[in-house]
Amino acid sequence: MSRSRLGEALERLYSRFNRRDLVEPDPLQFLYRYSDPADREIAGLAASCLAYGRVASILGSVGLVLDCLGPSPAGFLRQEPRGHPSIERICSFRHRFSPGTEILDVLSGAARLQAACGGSLEDLVRGPGPVLERQESLVRGILREAGLERSTLLPLPSSGSACKRLNLFLRWMVRCDEVDPGGWDDALRPSELLVPLDVHMFRAGIALGFTSRKQGDLATVLEITRGFARLRPDDPVRYDFAITRFGIRRELTEEELLRELTGGDRRLETGD
Repeated sequence: MSRSRLGEALERLYSRFNRRDLVEPDPLQFLYRYSDPADREIAGLAASCLAYGRVASILGSVGLVLDCLGPSPAGFLRQEPRGHPSIERICSFRHRFSPGTEILDVLSGAARLQAACGGSLEDLVRGPGPVLERQESLVRGILREAGLERSTLLPLPSSGSACKRLNLFLRWMVRCDEVDPGGWDDALRPSELLVPLDVHMFRAGIALGFTSRKQGDLATVLEITRGFARLRPDDPVRYDFAITRFGIRRELTEEELLRELTGGDRRLETGD
């Protein structure tokens, strides 16, 4: 399949499946509760950090944390409410490998960093430097304020991790369309985003010929992002949501995704 035909197929996919009514079940659905960008940042971190494991478990854990933090998560955390019953409830629960205390530390660190940066985390990724360095500054800032050397919830890009949850958070905050709510103005451009690499996007990247790597690490993220950037240099993660509906929603299978992209032709070579 030529690059132009693949681009047309992906645009059709975007038009059909990048819709608000297809968000559920996705932790992104929680971000729509918040109009204030500072609250959306905290909600987005909670939702993205916990986005691993079974979907039902993810939604239950994110819902519990955000219900505890109330209608203004950022404002609540900035009050340093240690000992509050809601805080004790977060500390006493666990999401798979992640204790509630670690989740609370990360979110509290982010809230303190917001206060230090004039109310938003956006300034941590502002600047002319390489995007991975700016991502590193954001994660290091949160960990520093959280009193943590490292966190499995927010790995450092310099570790070589795919940083799926960080890239998911950034997609939500930077892009703005029917699905992604946005909230940041200009610290990062959509053209600078990297794909949030989950198993569905990994398989799609291989099928599209964007990568032949076997490991879902940072190098694979960069290869797949470059593949999409050849089609949409302004917005390489544009198709992330639509592609990952296949395999997440029960009625949309990965086999159907291939049919959508190829019209039945499983050969996906993307030469010019």
